[in-house]
Amino acid sequence: MSLPIVAVVGRPNVGKSTLFNKLVGRRLSIVEDTPGVTRDRIYSKCEWRNKEFMLIDTGGIEPYSDDVILSQMRRQAQTAIESADVIIFLTDIRCGVTADDHEVAAMLKKSGKPTVLAVNKCDSIGEPPPEFYEFYNLGMGDPFPVSAEHGHGSGDLLDEVFKLFPEAAEEEYAEEYIKVAVIGKPNVGKSSLINRIAGEERAIVSDIAGTTRDAVDTTVENKHGKYVFIDTAGIRRKSKINERIEHYSVLRSYMAVDRADVCVIMIDAEEGFTEQDSKVAGYAHEQGKASIIAVNKWDAVEKDTGTMDEYTRTLKEKFAFMSYAPFIFISAKTGQRVDKLFPMINSVNAQNCMRVTTGMLNDVLSYATTRVQPPSDKGRRLKIYYMTQASVKPPTFVIFVNRADLFHFSYQRYLENQIRQTFGLTGTPVRFVIRERDNSDTK
Repeated sequence: MSLPIVAVVGRPNVGKSTLFNKLVGRRLSIVEDTPGVTRDRIYSKCEWRNKEFMLIDTGGIEPYSDDVILSQMRRQAQTAIESADVIIFLTDIRCGVTADDHEVAAMLKKSGKPTVLAVNKCDSIGEPPPEFYEFYNLGMGDPFPVSAEHGHGSGDLLDEVFKLFPEAAEEEYAEEYIKVAVIGKPNVGKSSLINRIAGEERAIVSDIAGTTRDAVDTTVENKHGKYVFIDTAGIRRKSKINERIEHYSVLRSYMAVDRADVCVIMIDAEEGFTEQDSKVAGYAHEQGKASIIAVNKWDAVEKDTGTMDEYTRTLKEKFAFMSYAPFIFISAKTGQRVDKLFPMINSVNAQNCMRVTTGMLNDVLSYATTRVQPPSDKGRRLKIYYMTQASVKPPTFVIFVNRADLFHFSYQRYLENQIRQTFGLTGTPVRFVIRERDNSDTK
């Protein structure tokens, strides 16, 4: 199910990035008192009232500027408006209503998108100052006083945004369907693979990078099971994203990953590993998705004895951060090994959903801690009391300890390896949540 999209727009230097960072709870956007600092759109998941949405930060809109960068920022903001379900129109009470505010308001009215007007820098708690009421002149309905810096008023603002979300669509696919996002750089063969799997031309195939502009769903049923393949636009480096529509495509690609159960990360065998491949894979890893790395165009590679083994060793070094992901060498063009993809999808999806009993987990924990003693520091040794599984997709384990600061990353990795050796968990990330527990013998 796609998440609602909320875009924060307004003229430069009204505090859009500060509000964005406050709402998502992380410092993702650069904040500086210089107009034009946010030249690109930044997006992140946000949650309010137990509902997730995608929040987009935009560069400031200067309607009449001939400056090249500001003009490009204006185009990017327009793209954000077009792709959003709800707009937060941010203004600045210290500057009052400006001519640019009126122009942005006119642009938003023309878009027809539901819009919430927010007046920033109302830093005092209580009744807003008299200047606040000037913003009714924009004709955008009741304004909401907020302080992006301190967070005042953000709850009321999000409540209003919440009211304007489109009604949640029913999940369009039955539970037995495995949703598979095919992701990777442009022109790596994603559409060709899906066409090969579907047995018909479902997606446009072209040598022009970026042909696929949006996520396209293809349902497939065969002897292996039922699947929904999501073809996505290629995820490019930000420096290469020039067209307005490309930003929208990248956002949709990330949201396709969010929808998916399994990600097939496609690598171009001829081009080899690139930095962008690690970014594409990194997003799937961060989202806790089961993943397979598919090396496409293998038919075009000159091979001798050991070529595949050597290629696999190289890729394992490059993808060290997701060493759990299996590799498959395919050719979407000829169909080589494409049939073997389905059993792998089934397997990694099952591993991503695996539950392990607390008793079995603690048997492994007891064996692991006996074999390799937990670390100590200045006479204080880490004590691990017990472990339990909290959730799946990905498998997430809560570990109760006496001192979280003693639970070094290297020992966490050791425990993860022990769990993987015992239970498999191939193709899925594993998460640990460390909890300190009060205990008299730690005093």
